[in-house]
Amino acid sequence: MMSGTAPSTQLVRRLNAGAMLKAMRGAGVVTGTELMTMTGLSRATVISICDELVRLGWLQELENQRGAGDYIKGRPARRFVFDDGAASVLGIDIGVNKITTIVADMAGTPLSQVTRPFRTYNVSAAERADVLDKIAAEALEKAGVPADSVLAVSVGVAAPVNREGEVLTVQEFWKSFDVRRIVSERHGWHVLLENDANLAALAERWRGTAKGVDNLVVMLAGDRLGSGILESGRLLHGHLGGFGELGFLNNVEGVGSTYGIAYEATAAGREALKTQTATKLRALCGGNPDALTAEMVFTAAAEGDAASKKALESVSLRMAKVIGAISTLVNPELVVIAGGVAASAEVLLPGIAKHLPEFTFTPPRLATSIVGDGIVSLGAIRHALDYVEEHALDLSPSSRPNRAS
Repeated sequence: MMSGTAPSTQLVRRLNAGAMLKAMRGAGVVTGTELMTMTGLSRATVISICDELVRLGWLQELENQRGAGDYIKGRPARRFVFDDGAASVLGIDIGVNKITTIVADMAGTPLSQVTRPFRTYNVSAAERADVLDKIAAEALEKAGVPADSVLAVSVGVAAPVNREGEVLTVQEFWKSFDVRRIVSERHGWHVLLENDANLAALAERWRGTAKGVDNLVVMLAGDRLGSGILESGRLLHGHLGGFGELGFLNNVEGVGSTYGIAYEATAAGREALKTQTATKLRALCGGNPDALTAEMVFTAAAEGDAASKKALESVSLRMAKVIGAISTLVNPELVVIAGGVAASAEVLLPGIAKHLPEFTFTPPRLATSIVGDGIVSLGAIRHALDYVEEHALDLSPSSRPNRAS
C-alpha cells in the first residue's frame, strides 16, 4: 500500500503544476486566490506549488507595495507572474523539400522563423543532420536566445509516428535519418517526434479557425493528403501511429489516390490545356503544360476563366468524396484544409459543401486554415510546450547557464 503512495502523490503534483502553468501563461500578474479560482486547487496546494515553481525559475514572485495612505487588514496577497523568458522551445517541420524552424518562448510566442531548402534523397544522414543544425542555429541566433535555453524540441515528419514518438515506416529515408537520436546527441535537447498532420491539428486548435473545437480533422492537402484527428480534444494515434493515414483512399471510387489539392488542380488544368478550349492558362504557363502550377489554375479561375473553373469543380467533387469518407468514419464537427494551398482552397469550399451530403450522413463544417505555411512547426511548438508543462517539476530553467534575461 505504501509503495504506491509516493508515485501517486508525485503524479498528482505534476498534473497540478502543469495546470497552474497553463492557467498562468498569458494571464499576467495573479494572486494565490486567483489561481485557486482558475485551477480549482486548494490554497495550500497553490502556494506550495508556486513556491516550488519560483525556486525552479518558472514563476517570479512580486513584492507587495502599499502607498503611504493604504491600509489593508491582514497579510497582503502574494502575487506571481509566469516568466515567459524562462526558457525556449523549438518546433521543426521536416518537409519533402524544405525545413521550417520556429523558436518560441514559454508563452508560445514565436521569436523567429527560418525556412530553408532541404534535400531528402541522395544525401547522407550526417549531411542532413548538418543542415538541420545550421537551420536551428540560425533560428536561435535570430531569436536572440542561447541553445542551452532550449527545454524541448518537437519535430514533425511526413510519416506515421506512434505514441512513443517512433517512426513506423519502411521508408529508407527515416531508417537512415534517426532525427531524435541525432539531435539529442548533438545538443543534449529532449527531442519529440510527431506526424506532421497531427501537429497541424494541434496548431489549428491552438491558434487557428478551430479554437475550442474538440472534434476536429485538419487536412494537409498540398501535393499529398494527410490528416490529423482530434476526438474530444485528444489527438488520436491508433495502435501503431497510423490513425489519420489516408491510404484507404486508393480504394474509394472517384478518389483513387492520396494526391492532394495542388496536385489535382495542376493535373486538371493540364487536361484543359490538351483541348482546344480558349483558356487563360495558356498565357499563364507560356503554352508549356509542364510549367503550369496549381496557383495558376486558381488565379485563372478567380479571373473568370471557364476552363479553370471547371477544373476546380472536379477538384471540389473529389475533395467532397475524401471528406465524406473521413466524416463517415470519424464524424468531426469541423474539417480544416491546411498547408500551402489553404489560402487558395477557400474557393473550393462551396463546391465541397454542395456535394458533401451525397457522401456522408454527417457532413461537418468546413474551413480553410488561417495559420499559414508554418502550421506544422507551430504545432510542434504547442507539442513541445505540452511536454514542458507536463514535466515542469523536473525541468529547471534557472539551472540553465547563460539563460536569456
